[in-house]
Amino acid sequence: MSETAVLVNGALPFELREQLQKGCHVPIEGYNGPYDYHPSLAAGVVFLTLFALTMLGHIAQMVWKRTWWMAVFWVGSLTEVIGWAARTWSAECPYNSDAFLMQITTLIIAPTFYTAGIYILLGRFIQILGRESSALSPKLYLWIFVVCDVISLVVQAVGGAMASTESDKENGNTDPGTNVMVAGILFQMVSITIFVLCATDFVRRSLRRRLLQPMTGTIIPLLGAMIFSVICIYIRSIYRTIELLQGWDGYLITTERFFCALDGAMMVLAVAVFNIFHPGWLLPGGRENFRRKPEIDEGSANELC
Repeated sequence: MSETAVLVNGALPFELREQLQKGCHVPIEGYNGPYDYHPSLAAGVVFLTLFALTMLGHIAQMVWKRTWWMAVFWVGSLTEVIGWAARTWSAECPYNSDAFLMQITTLIIAPTFYTAGIYILLGRFIQILGRESSALSPKLYLWIFVVCDVISLVVQAVGGAMASTESDKENGNTDPGTNVMVAGILFQMVSITIFVLCATDFVRRSLRRRLLQPMTGTIIPLLGAMIFSVICIYIRSIYRTIELLQGWDGYLITTERFFCALDGAMMVLAVAVFNIFHPGWLLPGGRENFRRKPEIDEGSANELC
């Protein structure tokens, strides 16, 4: 494929675009492909490395402290690694459709694993502090919000498949698929917003009823880490929602620096904070100097971890 090509009304002929999507071709002046920009190789390598490091850290910490439920965090990081590997591939092959679809699919799915871990962690806090700390039981948190995440992902996947199928056709209409994806991301945004409100209520109840006072300093940093992670995920969700609402030609989706800052960086912070403040060390049974509440006996504390 030549480095130059004839643009027709600002776009490449359909046959040529189809050919470009199947291989690895050098950039063509005036044509940016599916991203509407050429992905940064440096950004791809940096985020690929960061997510790989946090993934390896979580695997080692999970095995060391036997906190098997924490697997959701390293699986989420593995999904991010695949996505950023695809973006690194796109930096070298900007028109390849396989690389584009791989990154857009995995980077939408990955945060769901992090939110699942946070749902479980919040349930642990409720078990420790007592049911008076929350309007919902730990099991209800897990079932309600994980089901909502799964529904959201299925809707987004269906919409993405519809849009992708149409984009491969000459004069294909991607609007129906895009609208389905927007519905999925909006549903996810509503779900996360409700969870944030519930988590806020948990913090309010815990402070108001002074449930945290019997605890030593170990659980407080972990609670702060959870709040920080939720904020990062929520920022990312707001960004993704606005991005899709603007459409495939919108300003946000066609500007890479926003994606790196509001998706990549937010997700690194959301998961890496638990490498530093790991539940295996800070939850009851994780450290000897943790002072349990009087009503929690040794057997109950072991069940929590």
